[in-house]
Formats: sequence, structure tokens, C-alpha cells
Amino acid sequence: MHIPDSMLQGNVCPVTAAISVAGIAGAAYFAVKSEKKPTAARFGAVAALIFAGQMMNFPIAEGTSGHLLGGVLAAALLGTPFGVLAIAAVVAIQSLVFADGGVSVLGANLLNMSVIGAGLGGIIYSYLKSHIRHTATRHITAGLVAWLSVVLASVAVSIELAADNSAEFSTVFGAMVLTHAIIGIGEGFITTVACFLFASDKSKNSPAMRVAAPLGAAGLIGLICSPFASSSPDGLEWVATRHNFLNEGAPLLSGILPDYSVPGLASEALSTGSAGIIGVAITFAFCYAAALLINRPQPETAKV
Repeated sequence: MHIPDSMLQGNVCPVTAAISVAGIAGAAYFAVKSEKKPTAARFGAVAALIFAGQMMNFPIAEGTSGHLLGGVLAAALLGTPFGVLAIAAVVAIQSLVFADGGVSVLGANLLNMSVIGAGLGGIIYSYLKSHIRHTATRHITAGLVAWLSVVLASVAVSIELAADNSAEFSTVFGAMVLTHAIIGIGEGFITTVACFLFASDKSKNSPAMRVAAPLGAAGLIGLICSPFASSSPDGLEWVATRHNFLNEGAPLLSGILPDYSVPGLASEALSTGSAGIIGVAITFAFCYAAALLINRPQPETAKV
């Protein structure tokens, strides 16, 4: 669901950028104020896992593919404010380093995947979670909300395309929602399984394992599994091609590792795998450093 530069070019870009900045700033504020903060290593490891997961396009009907968005997964594993920040970091790295999602439409992509996917999705999940006692039921609920978050993000994309006059809302809405409702089934399944595997349980998991498990999975997916991802167009690209609003063009920023490949490596599998593990490392390092800043002890307010 990464919108390219050529797909949105009007006033919707600065509007979505402003909304995204406000949403991410709000998430940062609540993350700083949160009493339950993930460690810097845990934050980096989960963000790296989602980065790697987003590389794994899975096939769906009619030659289309989908991939994990990971908003609700991030919120479930880290808490909603940190989930928003994790997805924002992943989306920004994908755009700037891998040319996946345009720079001029970065605000829209952040809005759809971070603010709506992790923010709104995380709020819905947190509300439902508070009424559920059993851990297994919570994980299944996370999967159901993850499905919903994908559908909500597809609605947002439809509105943005219509506001930009790139496509008729009446035409694109049905196609986007139907396609991503199917993709959302994969999102929900992956989210549920990942919650069972990586949810933090201090009574069962050591601090080291709460980092090593998601980070190890991220490395494995990025290096070994990513070359086997589906090459079929994702849901947005498929809908855009079918309804003639793809408008392919060169991205404003080509990125250091464009299209998840390492220039100069002849083997496509080696190139993709190398780009994957580099992306995992960049995401972990950036998010680790960001979490160190967020988790700094706050100065106590002087008493009068």
C-alpha cells in the first residue's frame, strides 16, 4: 500500500503530511509520558521484524499480492504510541533508502500505515484487549483488528486518490476495499501468529529472548526468505493498473538500495537478501537510538 510519487501530486500531499506530523508528534508525546516503555533493544527488534515482514509479499487472487502492514502488530507488541513510531520509522526508511513509497507522498503513506494502521488500529485493539482476560483470545483479537486496520487504510487511500482527482471515489473505493479485505486476511493471520510468538511475557521470557526472538526472525526473513516473496503487483498497484491511474514515473529519490536490491550483485536472490539484512540492521539501529532518547529519565518538576 505504498503510494508512489506519481500517484498523488496535488494539495492532498501537504494536508496528509500535516496530519501525519501531528499524529506522530502526539504519539511521541505519549511515548515519552508512558509508564510502560519497551527497552530500546525491544523497540528496535520489533520494528526490524515489521520491516522484514513487509518485504514478504504473499500471492492472492488474480495475480495480485499483499504484504504485512504491521500497524496493529506493532501496537500489540510495543503499545500504541511506540507502535505508531515504529511503523513511521519503517515507512520513512523504506522511502528514503529503498525508494519504496514516494518522498512527496511520504505524509500520505505515514498517515495510512502509521497513524491509521498503528494509531487507530492500536486504540481499537487496546480498548478490546482491556475487556479480554485470556491471552490467546487477545492475540486472536489483534488479528481481527489487524484485518480491520488494512481495510481502514484502503478507505483512506481511496479518499486521498479521489481528493487528488487521480481516480473516481465511486470506482476506486470498491476495488481497494475488496482487494485489501482479502489481503487483510493474511495480515490478520500473520499478526495473530506473531503475537503468539513474540508478545512480551515477563513471567516466561527473559529480557534477552524478548529481543533475540523478533530480531532473529527479522534477520532470517530479510536474508533468507525475502528473495522468495511474490513478484506480483501489490493490491494498490493492481487496482491502479486495472483502473488506469498508475502513472508510472521515476521516483523523486532513487534511494541507496532501490527496489530492495544491492547494486553490483549479479545474483537477484543474493541482492535481495543482502538488501533485506541491511534494511533490518538500519531499522534496528535507528529505532534503538530513537528509543534511547524517548526512554531517558524525565526531569522532575521542581516543587514550589
